[in-house]
Amino acid sequence: MIKSIKDYKIYAPWERAFNKVATPFEHFLHQQTTTGLVLMMMTVVALILANSPIAESYKHLFHTHLTISLGGFSIDHSLHHWINDGLMALFFFVIGLEIKREILVGELSDVRNAILPILAAIGGVAFPALIYVYINAGLPSENGWGIPMATDIAFAISALVLLGRRVPVALVTFLVALAIVDDLIAVSVIAIFYTADLNLFALGMSFVFFGVLLAFNRFGIHHPLPYFLVGGIMWIFMLESGVHATIAGILTALAIPAKPKFNPEFFQNHMCNLTEDFNRHPIGPNHMLHDEQKATLHHMEDAVHAVQAPLNRLEHDFHLPVSLIVIPLFALANAGIALDFSQMGQMMMEPVTLGVMSGLVLGKVIGIAGVAFIAIKLGIARLPKNASMSQLFGVSFLGGIGFTMSIFIAELAWYDTPGGAEMLLEAKTGILFASLFAGLFGYIWLRYIAKSPNTDH
Repeated sequence: MIKSIKDYKIYAPWERAFNKVATPFEHFLHQQTTTGLVLMMMTVVALILANSPIAESYKHLFHTHLTISLGGFSIDHSLHHWINDGLMALFFFVIGLEIKREILVGELSDVRNAILPILAAIGGVAFPALIYVYINAGLPSENGWGIPMATDIAFAISALVLLGRRVPVALVTFLVALAIVDDLIAVSVIAIFYTADLNLFALGMSFVFFGVLLAFNRFGIHHPLPYFLVGGIMWIFMLESGVHATIAGILTALAIPAKPKFNPEFFQNHMCNLTEDFNRHPIGPNHMLHDEQKATLHHMEDAVHAVQAPLNRLEHDFHLPVSLIVIPLFALANAGIALDFSQMGQMMMEPVTLGVMSGLVLGKVIGIAGVAFIAIKLGIARLPKNASMSQLFGVSFLGGIGFTMSIFIAELAWYDTPGGAEMLLEAKTGILFASLFAGLFGYIWLRYIAKSPNTDH
C-alpha cells in the first residue's frame, strides 16, 4: 500500500504549512497580494520621509550618482535613474512573462473568455486618456495623457483577495486578464509615445540582439543564462537608443521558451526509473544516503526543472525578488510627495491633477463597466461566471488604482521639459488620491452594496 506523507515522521514540523499544493494561479494571486501589501507599506514610508525633517536628505539620496565602467565604456546615472531604468526592467520582465503566459495558457488563450476583459481593458485605457486630454487640451501638460491609462494589478488584486468569497473567482480572473491587457497597452504606449530622440543605430542593434534571443528559443536553448546575458546587452543598446530601456525586459520575456525540455510522459517514465535506482540501495544509519542515491536525487532535480517550461519557472522565481525589492524601491524613490495641505485645494484644481483623477476614477469606470455592459448587451461577450453587473461595476473602480505604472509614465511624460517638476508633482498627487479613492470605493461597493446574480436584476 502506498503511504502518504502523513504516514511518515516529519523532522521539520514548521514546514507543514508548505505541504499544501497550490495551483499556479493561486501562487500568482498570493504573490500579487504580497506585492500590494509591501507596496502600500513602502508608499507610506516614502510619504513620511518626504514630509519629515530629513526630507532633503531623502531627496538627495536618490540623486547620488552610480557609475559602472568597463575599460573605456561607462554608464553613469543617478540612483533614481538606475531604479527606474535598471531595476524596473526586471519588473517589466515579469510583466512580459505574465502577458505571454496569459496569451498561451491563461484567460486570454480562449477567445470566448478573453473578449470581455480585452474590450473592457481597451475602454479602460481609451476613456481615461480622452478625459485627460479634454481637460489639458492645448496646455504643456497635454503629454501626460498616458498617466491615467494604467491599472496597478497588485493593488487591485489585493483589494479583491481581501473580499474573499464575496467575489466570485471568475471575476478575479477577469480583473487579472484585464490588467494584463492594460499592461500590454501601457508598455506599447511607453515604447511608441514616450520616447526621446531616437538613436537609430542603437535601436537597430537592440533588435539584432532581440533576434539572437529568438534564435535561442528557436534552437531549443532552455537555460536562462544566455537569455539574461544577451538581454543585458540589449538593455544597454535600448538605453542608448532613446526608447525606454525597460522595454528590453519585455522583449527578453517574450523570447523565453514556453515549452519544457521534457514532455510529461517522458518525465513520468524517467522519474519511475530514477525512483527504482534510488530504492536499490539500502538507507544508511541515521538516514544517511549513499553516493549513488545522492547522484540519483540530482538527476531527479534536473528532471523536475526540465519538465517545467522556463517561462513558468522564471515567472515563479522572479516574482518574489521583484515584489520585495524592485517594487518597494521604486515606490520609495518615486512616491515621496511633499504634501502642503494649505495648498491642497488649489493643487486639486490644477489641470494635471484634475485630469489624472478624473481619468483614473471616471474614465476607468466608464471605460471598463460601460464597454463591458454594451458588449454583453450586444451579445459580443458574456458576464464572468457567477458574477453580476453590479459586481463588475465595483471591479471597474478597482481598475482606477493606477499606482506603479501611472507613476512610471508620469516620470517619462515631462522628462527635461520646462515646468516638468511641478507637473510631475501634480500628477503624483492625483495618482495617490485617485488610487486611494478608487480602491476604497471599489472595496466598499463590492463588500456592502454589490448584488449577487440571484438578486441583481
